[in-house]
Amino acid sequence: MLEDKKILIGITGSIAAFKIPFLIRLLIKEGASVQVILTPAACNFVTPLTISTLSKHRAIIDMFEKESGEWNSHVELGNWADLMLIAPATANTISKMASGQADNLLLCTFMAARCPIFFAPAMDVDMYQHPTTQANIRKLQEMGIHLIEPQTGELASGLTGTGRLEEPEAIISILDDFFKKKTQLKDKKILITAGPTREPIDPVRYISNHSSGLMGFALAEKAADMGAHVTLITGPVNLEITHQNIRRINVETAQQMAETTLHHFAESDITIMAAAVADFSPFQSFPEKIKKHEQETLVLRLKPTMDILAEMGSRKKDNQILVGFALETNNEKDNALEKLKNKKADIIVLNSTRDKGATFGSPNNRVTIFHKNGDMAESELRPKKEIAQMILDFIIQHF
Repeated sequence: MLEDKKILIGITGSIAAFKIPFLIRLLIKEGASVQVILTPAACNFVTPLTISTLSKHRAIIDMFEKESGEWNSHVELGNWADLMLIAPATANTISKMASGQADNLLLCTFMAARCPIFFAPAMDVDMYQHPTTQANIRKLQEMGIHLIEPQTGELASGLTGTGRLEEPEAIISILDDFFKKKTQLKDKKILITAGPTREPIDPVRYISNHSSGLMGFALAEKAADMGAHVTLITGPVNLEITHQNIRRINVETAQQMAETTLHHFAESDITIMAAAVADFSPFQSFPEKIKKHEQETLVLRLKPTMDILAEMGSRKKDNQILVGFALETNNEKDNALEKLKNKKADIIVLNSTRDKGATFGSPNNRVTIFHKNGDMAESELRPKKEIAQMILDFIIQHF
């Protein structure tokens, strides 16, 4: 999968930089084209001549070449790459990446790159475990930057702990798997719902919930990255999406969500119902704003909305995959499994309001996934983009 891929490597000032020449050789052997940027500090650990010889491209250090004055365009470098890998990534560079600093060519290129970006930390155990480093790593992951986790073992300081740069062979395997995923859903039609719905009481008031749409949007982006043609039907959210493989349709009410979703359902190979659709809507929506002084008390009568997932379950064909979400406050597993059976879904994804840090609007989530055949998978608290990948991997594994 790495053949003919253009890989841009950024090397920072860590003793672990000695591993990168071995990584470059492996990439070249796989058929990749490799270009390398070194920070000035990285040159203390590996020479530009070594990197240039192995990569077959001139190693780049500064924005301007000292002798010729030639400009090394960070924009062109970022646009050239199919994938950017920053390895080893020091605590200092990770901090600058997370805060948006751009005081060297590598950081400028990082900010200009439009391709997928990976970073592989390498540092002493106490630096890696420091709360600021962990917060910066989480921030980068929430931005969609892929972490290659460091390994545990003896470090350059003589201490033993987590902070060793992942081995070149393992990095090759990670990058290879990433490009494999880019084709796993190629040309599949995937329907995804996201966000809340709003059920109007009058022209200025409505019933809704706290759904942010982050989980549904993360699923849409990951599915599109894996080659799928995605139709994303979303309630009112403050989120943008630009992937060319995603068609976005905005709706507001549960009725609109039902009509639009069912219209596109027949053409879908995989449907993922991540939206938090209102279970009830007012019997009556008042045409004018209800005045407080005109009402001593106000009784709001509600009626149930359509159960979209159940309706899809009754219409589902044998070659279609239907995935539902269950947000529970108690008896989580039992309620989720009952929903999986009653709605005739293939997979149910369980969220719990009891999971600290996985509440509405959080960039993180923790889920348990159940398949109708009894299989299950459980995650730790992770960024929603990683949870989205886990859900899609589970779907692919079972179908």
